[in-house]
Order: sequence, then C-alpha cells, then structure tokens
Amino acid sequence: MTAAIPFPLRDPQPAKEQTPTQIQPNLNVKLLCPDCKTQPPHIIEEFASGDLVCGDCGLVLGDRIIDTRSEWRTFANDEGDDPSRVGAAANPLLDGNQLDTVISRRDGGSGAAKDLNKVHGRATAVKGERNLVQAYKEISAMCDAIHLSKLVSDTAKQLYKRVEDEKLLRGKSSDAIIAACIFIACRQEKVGRTFREICALTRVPKKEIGRCYKALQSKLQTNTSVMNSEDLMSRFCSNLSLPIYVQKTGVDLVKRAKELGTLAGKSPISVAAACIYLVSALYRMPKSTKDIATVAGVSEVTIKNAYKYLYNEKKTLIDLEAMKGKTNASDLSFDNLPSP
Repeated sequence: MTAAIPFPLRDPQPAKEQTPTQIQPNLNVKLLCPDCKTQPPHIIEEFASGDLVCGDCGLVLGDRIIDTRSEWRTFANDEGDDPSRVGAAANPLLDGNQLDTVISRRDGGSGAAKDLNKVHGRATAVKGERNLVQAYKEISAMCDAIHLSKLVSDTAKQLYKRVEDEKLLRGKSSDAIIAACIFIACRQEKVGRTFREICALTRVPKKEIGRCYKALQSKLQTNTSVMNSEDLMSRFCSNLSLPIYVQKTGVDLVKRAKELGTLAGKSPISVAAACIYLVSALYRMPKSTKDIATVAGVSEVTIKNAYKYLYNEKKTLIDLEAMKGKTNASDLSFDNLPSP
C-alpha cells in the first residue's frame, strides 16, 4: 500500500483591514475675544509690553508674546540691503570700521594657524591702533587696581585718545600721559584721588604728572573741580575701619572749620586727616597719627600741626550736646582728646 501524500492546505485570503477614519485636526483656529466676540477678530500684538490685546474692547488675551522681528532698525529703502549683525560691537575709541577677521586657533596656536594669524595681523594692522589698544588696557588695569568706576576709566580713555589725535604732548612718555589722564578723569567725575595715590599707582614722578596735568588743563580746557576734604573723608574712614557716624561727624567738622577759617591755607588732605584724628579720639576710637598718615599719604607732623589749630578752637567747632542727641553717646567729652 502506498502512503497517502498530504497536500498542503491553501492559506485563506487575508481579510482586508478596515482602517478607521482619521479625524483631521482643524488648523483654522481663530482667537476670539470672549467679551465682544467680533467677527473677524481685531487682535493687536503689543510687542513693547508683550501682550495680545483686543483692539475693540482692550481685553488682554495673552501675555509674554515673543517679538520675532529684527533687533535693529532697517532702512532698506534708503541704504540698499538690510544691514546684518556681524562682528563685535563698535568701539568709539578706535578708528576705522573695525570689521576685522580673526584667524581661529583651534590647534592651540601652533602650526598653520599661528603663521596665518601673524601674517594677517601685519596685513590688517591699523597704524597707531595697536598703541591705543595697549594704552586702553593699561588705563583699565590701573583703574581697577584702585577701584575706580568704569565711568572714570572711559573718561580717561577719551582724554588719552584726544591727546594722541591732536598731538598735544609731544615728547612726553605714555606713562605720564596716562597718569595725567586718570588724574583729570578723577577730578571731572568728582572722585577724590591725590597726587601721591596716582604716583604710587603709575610709578611716575609727581613733577612729571604735574607738568602733564597743567599742559592738558590749559590745552584741553577741561572743567576739573577742586578736591574737597569731604570727598576724602569717607574713603579715609573706610580704610581705617571707622563707623559711619564717625565719618558724618568728621564731615560736619570739616564744613565748620571751613566756615570759620580755622584751617585756612591747609591742603584738603591735611584737613581731612586732622579731623579724623580729632573725631576718632572724641568717640573713644583713637587712631594713631601713624595709621592716619599711612592712609592719607601725609606726614605725622603735618597732621599734628593741623590738629593743634582744631584743638584750640574745639569748643567753637564742636557742639557736644547736639552730637549726643544724634549718636546717643553720653560719654562724649573734650577730655577724650589728646593734648597737641
């Protein structure tokens, strides 16, 4: 008997898949004002405040709207193509359009990038600009060293650029010109700095700074205010770690001494130092003449000579009853003052 050979069964035809009807989203979404419901809606985008406002009733429909427009004003009709933002911000203290190309140093500044950078720098270097950039760096570093504000630094840079453009101080060293510009900038912005402090900062002799200062003041006709003892008082007291009420009393004493002419002819530094010496002793926080002389930059003999005039007129200059009422200090007495 022969075995029956099984025949393969045919696969039944697969049933057609029934795809569910896909619901298309309605992309025509309209934003209506819930109050006036005007058709068509009158919606205004206020980019200044970042709000979405109904133009009919003024209802705010949304906030924090992002302004996608350009950040600069375009004058394509007047100047041709729209200006594009390329390069760093322009520096008004340098000449030229300043649209320079910088060679990348991704290889660590060695090899082809270093050579290209050197050749490109020689080809595109503006005459005199390298000296200006170096002088600006020195001015910024010096102003930061004695905690001067950016306003003083920018004023000194503008003065230096004017001196270089007009060739006002030919033959003078750049260090002396920088020192004089910083000193004039401090006077213009009413930031009290003495000649001694500028000399210690720039390491330029005092006579050289004085000559450059007088020459610039006459040629540039700058409006420099006279340094006051009140301006120096706050800085000296801060360096001596004296409280604020001692500083205020010292300022009042300086003003009173000027009104009466007690220290007429004395320099503002000597007046401020002597007043600090008297007031600190009056409040039982005595500072030695050596400490004050180190901060103020004057000699101890100068402080003692000015203090002698203040001590002789102490009852006229100082009202103890008024001071006790302001500071709630009952132990204030002239007996606390050291004899000159």
